[in-house]
Amino acid sequence: MSVDDLADALGRRLQLDHRVEHLVQAAAVQHPAALVQVALQLLAIVGRQHVAQLAERPLRSVQQRLGPISGLGQLAALVVVLPVDTVDLGAVLERHLHPLARERAAAGGVALVRMLRTAGLAPAEAEDRLGAWLGKEGPVAVSCLVVDGDVWVRLLARAPSRALAEAALQEAEGPLRAALGRDCYGADGESLEEVVGALLRAKGLAVSTAESCTGGLVAHRLTNIPGSSRYVERGVVVYSNEAKEELLGVPRDLLRAHGAVSAPVAEAMVRGICRVGGTACGLAITGIAGPDGGSAEKPVGTVFIGVGSPAGVEVRRFRFAGGRTAVKWQSAQAALDMLRRALSL
Repeated sequence: MSVDDLADALGRRLQLDHRVEHLVQAAAVQHPAALVQVALQLLAIVGRQHVAQLAERPLRSVQQRLGPISGLGQLAALVVVLPVDTVDLGAVLERHLHPLARERAAAGGVALVRMLRTAGLAPAEAEDRLGAWLGKEGPVAVSCLVVDGDVWVRLLARAPSRALAEAALQEAEGPLRAALGRDCYGADGESLEEVVGALLRAKGLAVSTAESCTGGLVAHRLTNIPGSSRYVERGVVVYSNEAKEELLGVPRDLLRAHGAVSAPVAEAMVRGICRVGGTACGLAITGIAGPDGGSAEKPVGTVFIGVGSPAGVEVRRFRFAGGRTAVKWQSAQAALDMLRRALSL
């Protein structure tokens, strides 16, 4: 296991703390070279704000003569790295790792995390709604994270036992969900496409998609869900004006008058795909993903999304930040979220 593997597993950026590196090198005089190499590798860690906390463990391991072991604490977990030539591994586990694990279990209790996912919610608005919980002490710590343009709300519960931690999470989750309202679509690993799929199944509806700048990303995400054949009818990529005309029946005069990236064209696209697919629900996306192609009137990141449902047709204009991949992802996310909200009426 390399330091790169370890950083990937922890989801952190590699960064060397030269101050602690110097301290470890100074300790090399009295301790095995193999241990020092492992410690030096572990110091190439991740986010300067974490370095002081994480780098102390290998140094203490050296000073306390735990043998060829270095540990890396990350949140409530401990990662232990052993050199490939470790001898008498059983004795190492028995003398050092087992007592360390028992010590941490007795001292730290249990930590559980619940992640509430939202869509269409600005970070500033999320902080306003959750001001009564953010940064406050208590059995559950609440914080906000921005992930691919969306706000996720993290609940961290610490308690002596798992049952108490789960109870604390359950008690805190209800009021937080109420504060987030319809912007909260799920928790933990629940994706937006899963939620939309469940709504379509529950209502006995099917959806068709017409995509330009997203290149089929919405259809890809929807069909990644097992059983999606029950509610996904078809999807087309209509990148050119000719494709929009031929496959969806978008009038040429409309394209000339407003341009492909416009609200009238997005509306014509979604009406066309619902008609061609014979579905009550449809999604249409047309926009400028960049890095070029923008203008003063329609800069890069401008996207129009049309959604059709039994409630009617809605078209919205968005301006997404980031590069091409980010614009495509946020466009697909916004389209799925618009359909989710329409199906939840």
